[in-house]
Amino acid sequence: MITGESPGGSVFLDASTLRTLLPPSSLVPHFLSLLPSHSPAVRCPARQSFPVDPASSSSLLLMPSWSCLPSLPYIGVKIVTSFPHNSVLGLPGISASYVLFSSSTGAALAAIDGTELTLLRTSAVSALAARFLAREDARVLVMVGAGALAPYLIRAHRSVRPSIERVIIWNRTSSKSRDLARRMREEEEKEGGNVIFDYAEELEDVLGIGDLVSCATSSEVPIVKGVRLKPGAHLDLVGSFSPAMRECDDEALVRGTVFVDFEAAVVEAGELVGAVDRGAISRQDVAGTLVDLAGGVKVGRRTPEEITVFKSVGTAVVDLLAAQLAYDSYVRGKHPS
Repeated sequence: MITGESPGGSVFLDASTLRTLLPPSSLVPHFLSLLPSHSPAVRCPARQSFPVDPASSSSLLLMPSWSCLPSLPYIGVKIVTSFPHNSVLGLPGISASYVLFSSSTGAALAAIDGTELTLLRTSAVSALAARFLAREDARVLVMVGAGALAPYLIRAHRSVRPSIERVIIWNRTSSKSRDLARRMREEEEKEGGNVIFDYAEELEDVLGIGDLVSCATSSEVPIVKGVRLKPGAHLDLVGSFSPAMRECDDEALVRGTVFVDFEAAVVEAGELVGAVDRGAISRQDVAGTLVDLAGGVKVGRRTPEEITVFKSVGTAVVDLLAAQLAYDSYVRGKHPS
């Protein structure tokens, strides 16, 4: 593993370069290998948010992290702007950049497309959890949501569960799910695969056949009803990141064995915060974290009929590890030893 500075100085890694450097087949094993040993050594101060224009709710967010380990000598800062009213202009509401420095010399090493980095690392985190929690013979993936993250989640889950034969996409706006299914079908045909891509008009019609149900929405009301989940299903919750957001009801958490990416999810994710407040579950009902699973501290799926739930909210640790792999891989490719 290369952990030095590029002889060519600071580099820029755009979205297309990142997709080449960080496919799920590389990023998921990277997280599996390094999360247990490196997470305790990465410092992650609380995210800082600054109002840019209170009248329009626009804001600037800073998410720093760093490590002085010889195997991870980096400082990383994700810089995010949130401009909710950009939708009327036809522009993205969220933009992000990631800057990587050496924690040995302080030198700037790379500027990285932060939006793409987030999509890749978020989907890889879900896939790593599914490696431990989804049935090995999972055949049907139900994708709830058809936004920017959806195709990344589909590809990442398929990388750890190649048994998936059918993907069904649902979105509140059915035209979006239909369009994504078409794009994924075309991608599959180009790659010579035979996975079937469908879309559903009604989520309740397909939820019960999902061996793996992945959710990436901004919903503030429960979309996934726990009573609909089949025995042996794995529910992957990605969308909510604040107490006001909620993708599933309490019944899904009560029926399932719940894991989270990091402890912060217990106080940030609306599904968990609300369920604890209502007394449906307690904090002690959360079985463990992704680090526990990757490190072998906790056992994932225990029986074929068990329902499992994974809730992620994201952390600067996985940003830093993903940026490390991207930068090291880029330097290795440009300057092979």
